[in-house]
Amino acid sequence: MEVEMKIRGLMMDPVTNMPIVILRDVDGNSVLPIWVGIYEANAIALEIEKVATPRPMTHDLIKTLLLGLDTSVRKVVVSELRDDTFYALIWLEKEGQLISVDSRPSDALAIALRLDCPIYVEEAVLKSSKAAAASSDKVQSEELRRWLENLNDDDLGRYKM
Repeated sequence: MEVEMKIRGLMMDPVTNMPIVILRDVDGNSVLPIWVGIYEANAIALEIEKVATPRPMTHDLIKTLLLGLDTSVRKVVVSELRDDTFYALIWLEKEGQLISVDSRPSDALAIALRLDCPIYVEEAVLKSSKAAAASSDKVQSEELRRWLENLNDDDLGRYKM
């Protein structure tokens, strides 16, 4: 089963100093942090902040191509968590036919933002993520888990490009 999520914010992990995209379900019950690379975080941040670039970025080019080919993005789904790596699918529709495309979650999220399509996470991914965090005996993981659970509106959006 898929759970609809929204991008709640983009911030830096205080432990690893890597960017994290924070997804929260529409009911506000579940939070899913996804660590992404610097360039991917930049692509997401540009769209969140509605920053215009002088030339099209890769995800803007993909948007233009899809629209030019009369193809819509129905949804993106964070579909799997395997070996601490998240996997995603972008679901396209062209002439009534649905096509799934394998994607990194960061790219799927950047495209979802640009095309204003829904974001989902498989329930199994949410459960696996919680189980992995709960079973970890590292102090840093516990500190990070507590930090993520206690985020408020003022904490989000502190990512600087």
